[in-house]
Amino acid sequence: MAAQCVTKVELNVSCDNLLDMDVGSKSDPLCVLFLNTSGQQWYEVDRTERIKNCLNPTFSKTFVIDYYFEVVQKLKFGIYDIDNKTVQLNDDDFLGEFECTLGQIVSSKKLTRPLVLKNGRPAGKGSITISAEEIKDNRVVLFEMEARKLDNKDLFGKSDPYLEFHKQTSDGNWLMVHRTEVVKNNLNPVWRPFKISLNSLCYGDMDKTIKVECYDYDNDGSHDLIGTFQTTMTKLKEASRNSPVEFECINEKKRQKKKSYKNSGVISVKQCEITVECTFLDYIMGGCQLNFTVGVDFTGSNGDPRSPDSLHYISPNGVNEYLTAIWSVGLVIQDYDTDKMFPAFGFGAQIPPQWQVSHEFPMNFNPSNPFCDGIQGIIEAYRACLPQIKLYGPTNFSPIINHVARFAAAATQQQTASQYYVLLIITDGVITDLDETRQAIVNAAKLPMSIIIVGVGGADFSAMEFLDGDGGSLRSLSGEVAIRDIVQFVPFRQFQNAPKEALSQCVLAEIPQQVVGYFNTYKLLPPKNPAKK
Repeated sequence: MAAQCVTKVELNVSCDNLLDMDVGSKSDPLCVLFLNTSGQQWYEVDRTERIKNCLNPTFSKTFVIDYYFEVVQKLKFGIYDIDNKTVQLNDDDFLGEFECTLGQIVSSKKLTRPLVLKNGRPAGKGSITISAEEIKDNRVVLFEMEARKLDNKDLFGKSDPYLEFHKQTSDGNWLMVHRTEVVKNNLNPVWRPFKISLNSLCYGDMDKTIKVECYDYDNDGSHDLIGTFQTTMTKLKEASRNSPVEFECINEKKRQKKKSYKNSGVISVKQCEITVECTFLDYIMGGCQLNFTVGVDFTGSNGDPRSPDSLHYISPNGVNEYLTAIWSVGLVIQDYDTDKMFPAFGFGAQIPPQWQVSHEFPMNFNPSNPFCDGIQGIIEAYRACLPQIKLYGPTNFSPIINHVARFAAAATQQQTASQYYVLLIITDGVITDLDETRQAIVNAAKLPMSIIIVGVGGADFSAMEFLDGDGGSLRSLSGEVAIRDIVQFVPFRQFQNAPKEALSQCVLAEIPQQVVGYFNTYKLLPPKNPAKK
């Protein structure tokens, strides 16, 4: 699974028309930021400075917090009139509060809302404005490199060279930050163009030492060092195709043994260009919409929904695994879709009035408008749909994948990164149209689209894990390789005893990188420049 998308976000807060709680002067407000951990448990993250005698404060102290796409981060901004020197807030006048998620703030970039009192009533005409900026160095370095006359380390054939880049940490150790591909059987290799973030390469310090090592790859893992050199970004960025920067590849052991030793080859940097690459938050703050679609498995293997043994059986407390998965993923995604209207489809059931089997029917039975109003709307459509259909089969994924792919394909006609599609498929079992689904995924990988598959029940999900390209690139039946990994599969049973947030954190962890990977590959910028206020 991909690493969590964590970045730091800076929140600026201002208020207008605060309640005046002081006699003979105006309120002296400060803002306190609370983070919700679970239930009604809130803890204080930080607080701004206190501004004297001001009902329209703009706080200079900002809040800096970690942002995780895959987590619903509930925030509460409390405004207090501070008239004493105690740290406690219970002896200060309360001027109002506002609750939201961090996702709502970053997707709006700037959010203005009314303040409310503890009883939920308006705090006079008071309002709060929160704006978000990502704290980042999103510069990346594009490299083109080759070598010539490398030492031959193999008895049979030639060396199989690759490069490793290392940066020096504060304690003096070297940390490997990038490894190129292996060029087989070649003493004059040309590596594919690659990129490394400037922060990863040298902490953004143009004069910090970078070590590059060249190895001969061996299948048994005992890779032989061909040679090494050290440099800085200041030197590297002098490179151009017309005037490459070249480094002698030195093997210290060989140099000490042999007086006539010159080098173990020459490594040539043909291009070293620093460019700025958009981040996930650049796209979200710049107006990119995440469009969420749900596909629910209504095949007969789920069991009769009226039976407590059925995966579609809704328990007395109103839940089942399908509903839990929809809630868990939907609650995160919904903050990134402006209209919060989500298409929801079923597949594998016989539907009225002709009772033909359908593999992409709208759960609200309205083909011209399959949209549900919010996550609650999907839940209601699911509940209303269940008694009206007959669970049947087979379990075909390709129709609903191709359905969403058509919308994603239409979005590619736009010249900006304005739309990205996320399809959630919830299923109980073995896929029937595996070959067609493989082809559908390979095609969808070329589009602004990701697929999340949640497996419910106790079936064999090995085919689903095959579709998730984490173990290697997925191929269609004809051998075409998916140009990127867009499928994330998780079995629900792994999360039955975990906190309710765990499922969404797992299945959504790869989405930010998939969004960035797609739009950066096609050099698409956000509709609005997020750097502009």
